[in-house]
This record gives sequence, structure tokens and C-alpha cells, in this order.
Amino acid sequence: MGKVLVVGAGGVASVAAHKMAMNPDIFTEITLASRTRSKCDAIAGSVKARTGVEIRTAGLDAMDVAATVALIRETGAELVVNLALPYQDLALMDACLDAGVHYLDTANYEPPEEAKFEYSHQWAYQEKFRQAGLTAILGSGFDPGVTSVYATWLKKHRLEAIRQLDVLDCNGGDNGLPFATNFNPEINIREVTAPARHWEAGGWVESPAMTTKVRFDFPGVGEKNMYLMYHEELESLSTHFPEIERARFWMTFGDAYINHVTVLQNVGMTGIEPVIYEGHEIVPLQFLKAVLPNPSDLGALTKGKTCIGDIATGPAKDGAGEKTYYIYNICDHEECYREVGSQAVAYTTGVPAMIGAAMVAKGIWREPGVWNMEQLDPDAFMDMLMTQGLPWEVHELSGPVNF
Repeated sequence: MGKVLVVGAGGVASVAAHKMAMNPDIFTEITLASRTRSKCDAIAGSVKARTGVEIRTAGLDAMDVAATVALIRETGAELVVNLALPYQDLALMDACLDAGVHYLDTANYEPPEEAKFEYSHQWAYQEKFRQAGLTAILGSGFDPGVTSVYATWLKKHRLEAIRQLDVLDCNGGDNGLPFATNFNPEINIREVTAPARHWEAGGWVESPAMTTKVRFDFPGVGEKNMYLMYHEELESLSTHFPEIERARFWMTFGDAYINHVTVLQNVGMTGIEPVIYEGHEIVPLQFLKAVLPNPSDLGALTKGKTCIGDIATGPAKDGAGEKTYYIYNICDHEECYREVGSQAVAYTTGVPAMIGAAMVAKGIWREPGVWNMEQLDPDAFMDMLMTQGLPWEVHELSGPVNF
């Protein structure tokens, strides 16, 4: 099983396509499809120049289930890798069920008219995929994705249970621009401006967006301000690891970024409700996305490193009481650009998407149903991270974090 259809033509799709081409023993035929075929053609040209591998391209409206089914059948794809917008998840899952192929994505479904993302929409497909004998893998990016696999690996090899979990996402890169988002501006700003939530003592605790700030010294990067946010893996991890007493997600932002987002929010530019401008209906946030720098174009400008990982506390496997481990990856923006022509934020999502697809293609993750990453055996995935550009480290800390 090596024929794959990748949907999307942004920075993450570009990384995934390049890395798939670098693993021809796993991915024998690659098709890249997007609404704008010219973007796919540009990626295909880069893949050909860097790897010598030719990939097929196609134009596709991912919301058109019939068109997606037709393309799946035309290409003979056995797996659809959804690297498009999360609004399109359900339509692509429907297409996979209709065509009888496996599914994988990197971000959970988010209704376009509501800034709220949760797994309930996709978890509802569990029985459909199980009865069809098909596998759907949710959230095979870095966070969610690798950070969830990290937690499972720690629980399998180091801890009997995870009592406390913090996911820390640091981008220490600098692109020199006054304001730009590291990934799709529409999704990024919706996440940042949403109320913060974390899991505590069996329930959700909500606080205003970007109000809880902690200074943390990140390996390979240094001290940065990180902010408490809500991120989708908190929902799945607290569900599948019921012993977790507290789970939080943190992301770093510079002061300039926070100031820009605050001003844009105050003047209504982050709104998702349509407004009428000169007789035309526009969504302010979508208009803002159109005028902001394209994250796919930032690779050549960005310098510095990212550091993303988990800090987990729980009873140790060896019976030596409670232990705390910090497991993380450090990724260099300039090294990523040299390898695949993209910055590290796209790289750290695109590579895990490729590895997750490889797990399905190789039959390692092929249980029928809908699965989050922490529900799957972590070892083969963790091994591929080491060989595919995202090596990880794990260190024992002196005690639980108290921030």
C-alpha cells in the first residue's frame, strides 16, 4: 500500500510531499491536490528538483465529496492525507468512506461559522470507519500529534500513569517582519483569540485569552514568554488518559505579536461574522489573512529554532516513587529550509503527517475506526522521528513543574 492522495498546497503539504518523495520505498505514488492547482504544480516542481521524484497534481474542491471520490478512484489512492483547512475534515472523511480508503489529518474539525474546535464531530465517525474496515488517524502533526505520542511513549516506558501534563510549544524563530503568523493566519488567530482552557480535577477551567504568562527557559532557544492556551490535544489526552489530574498547553509569543493581535481584535479585524463592505459580503478575518504574509513564503527569511515537547509527572515504572520527565524536539529553521524549502513550523507538522501516513501505509496503524495519536502504539513512530529530521530527547527533572 503506497499510493497516497495529499490534499492541500500550503507549507505543511509542501513539507509532507517532499518527505514522502524522500521515502519512495513507502510512498510509491503521490498525488497532490488543491483548489489552486498551480500551487500544487510549484510544489511538484520543487520535489522533482530536490529528489528526482515526479508527483501528480490535480485541482480539487475538498468540500465536493463526489469530486474527491472521483479523484481517489482515478489515482488509485489508498490513503487520503488531509493537509487542507480543518473546515474540510468531515467532507474528506465522507469521501474516504465512500471510496473505501483510509484517512489522516493534522487538525480537528472546526465549523467555519464558529470559532470552536472539538473532536466530537470526528469521534462520531468511529462506528462508520470501524464497520467499513477503514482507519482514520486524527491530529498527526506535532501538537497535536507528536506531543500526544510523546505522552504515550512516556506512559509505556517510564511512567505507570500521567498525573500532570504540560505541552510546551516554543518558536524562537525570527523572520524580520513586523507581524506574520507561523502557520495559516486564519487558524492561528482564531486559536490565539479564543478563551484559554485547561483540564484540572476532572473539569475544564476557563480564563481570558492570553492572560496567563510564564517565563520559561527552553532548551536550544533560551528564555521566552509562554502563554496558557486551549489546544485540541487537551481534549483527547484528558479523555484517553483519565488519570490525568491537570493538563495544560503553552505557546510562546513575543510582545510585538501580542500587541498586533490585541489591536486587530480591538478594531474587529479578527471577527468571523460576515460584514457588508461596498455591497460585498466579507469575513474580516479572511480579509486579514489575504493581506498578511503567507507563512509558506517565510522559509528563506526565518532564522532560529523551535522547541516543542511535554513535561509529564507520575508514578515511575521502576517503583521509585513519582518522577517528572521532559521530552522534546529542537528544530532549526534554516536547516529545514535547506532540506525542503520550508520553515520549521511547517516542517514540524509536515514530517509527522508523513510519518503517520507511513504508519498506515506499512500496516502498523491499521485498526479500523477513528483514533487519536495517543491511542496508538508509539514505538515505530518514535523511531521514524529519529531518522526523518525530528530527533527527540528525554530528561528527568528534579520534580514537577509549578508554573
